[in-house]
Amino acid sequence: MEFLYSICILSIFLLIGKALRANIKLLQRLFLPSSIIAGFIALSLGPYGANFIPEWIMNNWQPLPGILINIVFACLFLGVQIPGIKKIWNSGGSQLCFGVIAGMGQYFIALLVTILVLVPLFKVHKLFACIVEIGFSGGHGTAAGMKDAFRGYGFEAGGDLALMSATVGITTAVVAGMILINIAIRKGYCAYLSEKKGIPSYKRKGLIPKPKRFSIATATVASEAIEPLSFHFAIVGIAIAIGWAMLSGLQAIHVEFDKFPLFPLAMIGGLIVQVISSKVKIDKYYDKQSFDRILGFSLDILVLSAIAGIKLDVFVDNLWPFVIIMATGIAWMVFCAVFLAPRMFKKFWFERGITEFGMQTGVTAIGLLLLRVVDPLYKTDTARAFGFKQMIYEPFLGGGFITAFAPMLVTRLGVWQSIGISFSIMLVFFLISFFNGWFTAKPEREYKD
Repeated sequence: MEFLYSICILSIFLLIGKALRANIKLLQRLFLPSSIIAGFIALSLGPYGANFIPEWIMNNWQPLPGILINIVFACLFLGVQIPGIKKIWNSGGSQLCFGVIAGMGQYFIALLVTILVLVPLFKVHKLFACIVEIGFSGGHGTAAGMKDAFRGYGFEAGGDLALMSATVGITTAVVAGMILINIAIRKGYCAYLSEKKGIPSYKRKGLIPKPKRFSIATATVASEAIEPLSFHFAIVGIAIAIGWAMLSGLQAIHVEFDKFPLFPLAMIGGLIVQVISSKVKIDKYYDKQSFDRILGFSLDILVLSAIAGIKLDVFVDNLWPFVIIMATGIAWMVFCAVFLAPRMFKKFWFERGITEFGMQTGVTAIGLLLLRVVDPLYKTDTARAFGFKQMIYEPFLGGGFITAFAPMLVTRLGVWQSIGISFSIMLVFFLISFFNGWFTAKPEREYKD
């Protein structure tokens, strides 16, 4: 019953966050998701604030992020038609090159700053560099999922710092993203959004008026037999179980995999389920929107509980190195959005760049949110290109295998070798972009038909 009561309290915080978003103009301007607002309120009332929330509630919230991240990643490929490699590459190849350079650049720049500045001045752990990509590109769920891995490599503070990094990242995504969008609107960089049109007020409030409302899911099985949402949740469970079996096999092979998280394998489990379901023709009963609702619900609860459980004493103890590495990560992503994007995308550079900026600093949903602001009817090809790119990108970065293996590689190979590997990967994808004719040294920033 204590667990049930703690979930009820968590839901109250979520509604408070939604009410504040709907009524406070500053929060509307910032486009902060309700779960983040609620998380900060809960954090301020927790043991590191007013100490109003009972300890038993915090104890029940603590394991939620590490559990829910597996559901989030298992849903990523469920209900998605997997296209051929040629189609993915033709549409999303340039987006993939840009995304890999931005994502690997988070490791490259953070590792450089860590070894050259933070280790000599503040004596931080060398895995300190990993909190940028894990927090920014990975998000709260990935940060929560990597807690045990950090602990296994002797970086006890890593999980909490990664969660704070994810909080900084997602806040940067919406705040800096909206600033960049407003600048782009004034300068004429957007294809279908002008200063005259602006941003609809209902999007700022997050309350959809009747004429704009839409269905959030479609029933594909009869509720007399099984509730449609239960059916889809069961499919998610199978995906996670496959990932669990794969992880158990890896752990039986080598003790090093005891530190490996489940969520990347849950994602692969979802991909396996989708491919097999497509082969045997049962994927026609899958509804992508239902999987999206399960993912979205899990992510809201995950973000709220993750922020509420951040250990602020760990953050205070590492304040200056944390501030330095966060500033470095933010500067890199702004550089990518403002300087690299117009050179790596010949058309719709701002729409493509701002979508990647939102995903690489926040989560995929924030990237798509920023895209919907500048391209509400998806008239550009950005949504399709980004979706195709994610199919290749997600299994490796932003919570994929490279993200999961990064602490192991930095520990086993060393920082300088890891810097060399990250730079080499960035260089390879830059050359791919260059030789495919996607790169241009003198871009036209202002959009022209």
